[in-house]
Amino acid sequence: MSRTKVAVIGSGNIGTDLMLKVMRWGEHVEMAAMAGIDPASEGLARARRLGVPTTADGARGLLALPGFEDVRIVFDATSAAAHRANARLLAPHGVRMVDLTPAALGPFVVPAVNLEQHLDAPDVNMVTCGGQATIPVVAAIRGVTAVPYAEIVASIASKSAGPGTRANIDEFTETTAAAIESVGGAARGKAVIVLNPAEPPLVMRDTVLCLVADPDHDLITAAVERMVAEVAAYVPGYRLKQPVQITALDQDVTTLAGDARVTHRVGVFLEVEGAAQYLPAYAGNLDIMTSAALRVAERIAARGAQVAA
Repeated sequence: MSRTKVAVIGSGNIGTDLMLKVMRWGEHVEMAAMAGIDPASEGLARARRLGVPTTADGARGLLALPGFEDVRIVFDATSAAAHRANARLLAPHGVRMVDLTPAALGPFVVPAVNLEQHLDAPDVNMVTCGGQATIPVVAAIRGVTAVPYAEIVASIASKSAGPGTRANIDEFTETTAAAIESVGGAARGKAVIVLNPAEPPLVMRDTVLCLVADPDHDLITAAVERMVAEVAAYVPGYRLKQPVQITALDQDVTTLAGDARVTHRVGVFLEVEGAAQYLPAYAGNLDIMTSAALRVAERIAARGAQVAA
């Protein structure tokens, strides 16, 4: 069975890692091209060494590459502002876009939670690294009980935060908070990102705090553990750092939960270690984004092949 041709826009760390994942683990997709804007970038040089057609003229250059007409899926690993321009440029050409920036033009997709709902969307958004790591847990808790308030803190190694990540800090918090609500199911969401300068660099760590009322401890713990296993199926370095904690509240939190009654706080502590194929192992924040994006493209391609057959 022929595989679906895909292209990557963005020759930085995320784009390069994604290219290598497609080439190594792509079952239904295969690399057709990589586009960047820096002719001297290491990502474009690596792509050329691997025989992948390249352009340093961004999305416009991608359109001009021989064989672009066969490309069906384009990953955008640039920035929120760049994706808005790229989406406008590529929209008339009928390609599907998997957006790894916080631009949020298309529906939010977290594979373990809502992948099947958006397989026909022309442009799907991968939220953020923090969103990919924490929203599955919020959704798991919401599957057991109402979540009036959910707050996540994503701590990543400063060395793993490139120019794109740093330029998108505001979009990160806004996009992640919105997805905690729309995908995770919390009535109100908040997101915080911490760039940890520790040396040696620490792997990504995420904290999920949910306010709930009269929780069933066993049901919540089981739901969270099942969801962690589901995410780990496509992000092997994703794991619980310690058992799920459920504690009774001893202070007034009505300003956070609004008018909802809450009695307990559920705390989930996660760790995300990268696969270390291209990026260092501590860059789990980047690895979870590329792994989730590949998962989405694989499912879109597989579904397309089923429809065609």
